[in-house]
Amino acid sequence: MNAPAAAVSLRFRAARLGALVKREVRDQLRDWRVVIPMAILTLFFPVLMNFAARAVINYVNQYGGQVVAEAVFPFLLMIVGFFPTSVGLVIALESFVGEKERFSLEPLLATPLTDLELFLGKVSASVLTPLAAAGLGITAYLAGMYFLAGWFPPLELLFQIVILTAAHAVCMVSAAVVISAQTNSVRAANLLASFVIVPFALLMQGESMVMFYRMYGALWWVIAGVVLLAVIFIRIGLRQFRREELLSREVEELRFDRMGAYFWRAFSGGARHPLAWHRLAVLPALRRTLPAFPWTAAALALGAVLGIVLSERFPIPAEAVNLQARRGEFLEALESIGFFTAGGTWMIFTHNLQAIFLASMLGMISLGIMGLVVLMLPIGIIAYATAAMAGAGASPWMFFLGFVLPHGIVEIPAMWIAGAAILRLGNCLLAKPEGRSLGQIWLQALADWLCVLLGAVLPLQLLAAVLETWVTPLAAAGVMGW
Repeated sequence: MNAPAAAVSLRFRAARLGALVKREVRDQLRDWRVVIPMAILTLFFPVLMNFAARAVINYVNQYGGQVVAEAVFPFLLMIVGFFPTSVGLVIALESFVGEKERFSLEPLLATPLTDLELFLGKVSASVLTPLAAAGLGITAYLAGMYFLAGWFPPLELLFQIVILTAAHAVCMVSAAVVISAQTNSVRAANLLASFVIVPFALLMQGESMVMFYRMYGALWWVIAGVVLLAVIFIRIGLRQFRREELLSREVEELRFDRMGAYFWRAFSGGARHPLAWHRLAVLPALRRTLPAFPWTAAALALGAVLGIVLSERFPIPAEAVNLQARRGEFLEALESIGFFTAGGTWMIFTHNLQAIFLASMLGMISLGIMGLVVLMLPIGIIAYATAAMAGAGASPWMFFLGFVLPHGIVEIPAMWIAGAAILRLGNCLLAKPEGRSLGQIWLQALADWLCVLLGAVLPLQLLAAVLETWVTPLAAAGVMGW
C-alpha cells in the first residue's frame, strides 16, 4: 500500500472510531444513571475532601504537625480524581454485555467496524467522560485547598497525580471491557468487577504510603508500573476480543469434572511413567515458557542493580564486614541453624519453596509482576552484600566465590526458571485464543507452571539446598583461610 492510500485508510479508520466514541458518549450523557452519580461524585467529593483536609489541619495544628497535614493533601487529591473514574468501570462493564441485553448488539456488529475499532472505541468512550469529571473534581479540590489552607501542590506532583488518574482509569476500564466481552449478563460482569476493584484498592493504599512519606521520586516508578499495566490490559483485550463469540456465548456451567480432565491432560501429557512425563509434558512446558525467560532475566538484573545502588546509599561500616573478626560468630551461627545436617538441608529447601509459592500466588493476581518482585529480593540482597564488601575495602570476589557461588550456581538458574513460569502464568491471557476459552488458556498455563516447578525447579532447589548446607560453609571457610 502506498503512502497516500495508507493515510486515507488511517483517516477513514479514525473517522469510524470517532463516530463510535461519539455515539457511546451521547448515550452515556442521556442516561440519568450515569449523569447523576457522576455529577454527585464530581461536585460532592471535592467539598468532602476539603472538609476532611480542614479537619486534619485543625487537629494537627494542636500539636504543631503542619508537615503531617501537608503530607495528607496529595492523597486526598488522588482520591478526588479516583472516584469519578470508578464510574467508568460501571460503564465499561456493560459496554458489550449491556448491548446484548438491550438487543442493540447485533446492529453494532453489523457495522463495518473491525474488532480493533470496536474494542478501542468502547474503551475510549468509557474513559473520556469519567476523566473529564475527574479533571473537574481535581480543579475544584485545588481551588478549595488554595483558599482554605493556601496549599497548592508542586507542579511535578500535580503532573504525577494527573498521569496516575488517567492510568488508573485506562487500566480499570480496559479490564472491565474484557470482562464485559467474556460474560453473558450484566449481573455476572458486575460480580467479576471485584477482581478489578480489590487489586486497585490495594494498589492505591501502596501509592498513598509513597505520597505520605513524600517519596515523589519513587512515585515515578509506580507510575511506570501502572502505565505498563494499562498497556498489558489493552493488549489482553485486543488478543481475546472476538466479535463472532459475543452472540454465540451462552451460560457457562462450572464443571469441575471437565476442568479436572482438561488440566490432567495438559499436566500429564498422556505419559505413563515419570521419564515419559518429563519428555511429553515438562520439556514442552519449558518450550512454551521460553518467551518469558528474557523478561525474567531483565527483572533479576534490575534487582541486582537496585542492590548495588542501595549499597552506595546505605553503606555497611568496615568493622561490620570484617569476617576474620567474626569467625567465631559465623561458626556458631552455622551450628545453631543445623548446617551439615539433613534437617538444615530440609529447612533451606522448604524455605525456598515457600518463597516460590508466595511469588506464584502474588504473580497470579498481578500479571506476574509481584512474583518477579519477590524473586528480585534475594538477588538484590546478594548484590547489596557483594557491593557493600567492596565499599568497605574487602574483596567482593572472595565473598562471592566463598558464600554465594557454590550453591548460587544452581539456585539462581532455578529462580530464573521459576520466575519465567510465574510470569507466563500471570500473563497467560496474552496468549492467542486459538479456539480455546479463557478458562482453558489459564488451565494450560497452570499445568505448565506445575510441570516446570515439579520437573525442573524443585530438583534444582533440592540440589542447591544440599550444596548450601554441606559445601558452601566449607568453601567460605577455605576462601577466608579458617
